[in-house]
Amino acid sequence: MIKSSILIFAIGLGIFTATAQKKNEAFQYHIRKTAHPVVIDGIVDEMAWQQTDVADDFFMVLPMDTGKAEERSEIRMTYDTKNIYLAATFYNSVPGKYYVESLRRDFSFGKNDNFLLFMDPFNNQTTGFSFGSNAAGAQWDGTMFEGGRVDLNWDNKWISKVKRDPDKWVVEMAIPFKSIRYKAGVMEWGINFSRLDLKSSEKSSWTPIPRQFPTASLAYTGVLVWDAPPPAPRTNISVIPYVLGGVTGGSEKETDTQKKVGGDVKVSLSSSLNLDLTVNPDFSQVEVDRQVTNLDRFELFFPERRQFFLENGDLFGNFGYPTIRPFFSRRIGLGVPIRAGARLSGNLNEKWRVGLMDMQTESIEDIGLPNQNFAVLSLQRKMFSRSSIGLMFVNKESLRYPQEADSLRTVFPKFNRNVGIEYNLASFNNLWTGKAFFLKSFSPSRIGDNGVTQAAHLEYKSRRWNWRVQEQSVGESYRAEVGFVPRNAYVNVNSFLGHTFFPKQEDGKLLSHGPKVTTTYFFNEKLERTDNLSTLEYLFSFRNRSSFEVGLTDEYVELLAPFDPTQSGKDSLATGTKHHWNAVRFEYASKPQSMFTYTVGGRYGGYYSDGERLNISSELGYRFQPYVSISGNLSYNHIRLPAPWNTTEFWLIGSEVDITFTNKLFFANLFQYNEQSKNFNLNSRFQWRYKPASDLFLVYTNTQLLDPNTGKDWSLTLKFTHWFNW
Repeated sequence: MIKSSILIFAIGLGIFTATAQKKNEAFQYHIRKTAHPVVIDGIVDEMAWQQTDVADDFFMVLPMDTGKAEERSEIRMTYDTKNIYLAATFYNSVPGKYYVESLRRDFSFGKNDNFLLFMDPFNNQTTGFSFGSNAAGAQWDGTMFEGGRVDLNWDNKWISKVKRDPDKWVVEMAIPFKSIRYKAGVMEWGINFSRLDLKSSEKSSWTPIPRQFPTASLAYTGVLVWDAPPPAPRTNISVIPYVLGGVTGGSEKETDTQKKVGGDVKVSLSSSLNLDLTVNPDFSQVEVDRQVTNLDRFELFFPERRQFFLENGDLFGNFGYPTIRPFFSRRIGLGVPIRAGARLSGNLNEKWRVGLMDMQTESIEDIGLPNQNFAVLSLQRKMFSRSSIGLMFVNKESLRYPQEADSLRTVFPKFNRNVGIEYNLASFNNLWTGKAFFLKSFSPSRIGDNGVTQAAHLEYKSRRWNWRVQEQSVGESYRAEVGFVPRNAYVNVNSFLGHTFFPKQEDGKLLSHGPKVTTTYFFNEKLERTDNLSTLEYLFSFRNRSSFEVGLTDEYVELLAPFDPTQSGKDSLATGTKHHWNAVRFEYASKPQSMFTYTVGGRYGGYYSDGERLNISSELGYRFQPYVSISGNLSYNHIRLPAPWNTTEFWLIGSEVDITFTNKLFFANLFQYNEQSKNFNLNSRFQWRYKPASDLFLVYTNTQLLDPNTGKDWSLTLKFTHWFNW
């Protein structure tokens, strides 16, 4: 399989060995310094705005990318010694209602009338920053990576204000230079502006972008030309302490109080390189995981939500594939207190990025867990126009075992290390993308031989055609204790092919439709088939942004270990048994413009041991915009199998009530009932953002186990954080 990886990328590299001119180089916005004050109030009446260039005449991206936008937009930019200023005016061809989800920060892009700014300060078409607002004033900010993806977990200090009229809405922004990373002296940045208008179902962009790509695609940015080098960055130090008090209790433990003090320090070592330090960190305000129905044979993935691990998180967490990650930050500190940590991350120059992290956890004497140190090094260098090559090293080291506890070295190995190299392929126009990587693990010899894994893929995406071929293999003895690798000892080959048709009637309700065929085969290391899944789907996209898809699946599984097909504590099917079935599935998503929105889907067909499984799922939502958003998630499974399993039924019900009093005052409530795992969970979180990036949290959590299990745990936490800048 390594030879096939080399072959795939020999073809890919042959296509992209030459650099190409930036696609939208001709689109240039000249930004000039102002000596006049700018008041961020949503009213564009200051003298500073009368002396700027105007970016207008936007291009339509959706529904079709063949002409200019019908909804008029105007963007103005200027700057002074401290801030970048932006004023955006969005006119309505037909005055009417605005559509927004809520006032909550980092809103869902497709459910809000919104404006987004994309900045690429290094002009490398790979990394950058995004800022934006919906029509009600909710803010959006995130770091950009992989040429067009946005990590909304990044949070920084900046201000904005929205003002609405029937015929237009206006947003003004002030983004401090110290809140972003850039190289001193560079006078050309990548930049683009995006607008989504749900009333007309139109998505538009300042530069032309093919409809199959997001407007966040940095391959299609224009150029921001400075009249003089931006203000030389100076060392910026931010101290973010917290004070916490809480009460915990439960049916099987006494009520206890908790007091905690800690915090983070951010030091900008240069305009593009940041050092983060944390001491006695606390993550009690982090949102709880959404529960899911688990009928999988392997470990499920839940995303990282803790702020310290998220800035430049792609450097650490995106190496490999979703099912082959040498580093997964949730392996650190969940259920084990973190003493302290440090992280260095950012751009060394326009070609090099670096990430270095070191975390220290406490010991737990009750189970003999020793102190552990986690160290990660990630290096990335830009190649050609938009590709990159990366190196990663991960080390987990156990320290200070308790005396006379040699047996614990088997349960908690002395060390686990991973080293890997990765090549990421991206063409100048984003039509071709790909990846190839190789990883090797090192562990104490008694655990087994040190293992390897490798994988590669190549993908093509045009307006009408989208296809991908991929292969990957994971050795039986490969170990990534700080990573996410739910399956070992396999070779996998998978691919998909999709085509999109566009109706000749351009103003009809149906926007596009087309088939997609997907197939994936798993083999053991002797290349004997163990399981495969093939899917034939047909997808319909409508002009009002609703969608419908229907599909047929063919699945085969040879069990590699005993498995309970209901995952509810019943008997297990034997290792080596073979199972084959077919099923039909569907899903419909309603248009986002309605106050009441819904998604409904289902699956019916065969299952293990010649059984049957019916699944019905739905997501329902209603909003009293922009202040209240109510949503519910329902999933029902009915499984019929021969004895001893017989018939098994279970529900998963989730309900969320999100109240946004203002864009600084939030109250979120999440209720979850899981009949499969027999628990009920309630999480309520009040947040007051009294200053930019400074918060007061009040969080209540209650988890109740249901019959035949018993027990209840609850906690109430008050947490205060403040962002100090020097």
